[in-house]
Amino acid sequence: MMATAMVLCSSVLFSSCIGSFSLFNKLLSWNRNVSDKWINELLFIVISPAYAVAGTIDVLILNSLEFWTGDNPASAQVQTIEGEDGIYTVTTDTEGHKIQKEGSDEIVEFRFDKKDQSWTLLTDELAVPLFKMIDESNALVYLADGSTMTISADQAGLYALQQVVTEKAFFAAK
Repeated sequence: MMATAMVLCSSVLFSSCIGSFSLFNKLLSWNRNVSDKWINELLFIVISPAYAVAGTIDVLILNSLEFWTGDNPASAQVQTIEGEDGIYTVTTDTEGHKIQKEGSDEIVEFRFDKKDQSWTLLTDELAVPLFKMIDESNALVYLADGSTMTISADQAGLYALQQVVTEKAFFAAK
């Protein structure tokens, strides 16, 4: 029983995973942006046990999960972006992006499916496939009219897609 416990602990603790230390780095980033350098230093000294706890959780749990699964549960990033018509909160995690306008309940998501290598636009009412990677250098793009187009995943492919989308939009406007 003791040998089994040692093997399980060793597999997690000695997985040779440096990891991203997401939890520790989020705490550090928050502390750096609180105020000027004197307040930040004072705050650092006062909450230094929180750094030890965050670092320990990263080393023992989150970085090991990241090593074995490829995803770190604490790796979601939140940004606030000011647009022409309002302020938006963008949350980025391993599955994609969630966008929400300040004061609105509506959420728009861009989700990545690792299994299919595809991106989908999701709202409360609909799910719209955007594109799917065929291989390293080609993608299948789903167009607004329901047709699909295979493009190369480079500047030339994006230009060809732009030409098709612009032409169809121009035709629809006539």
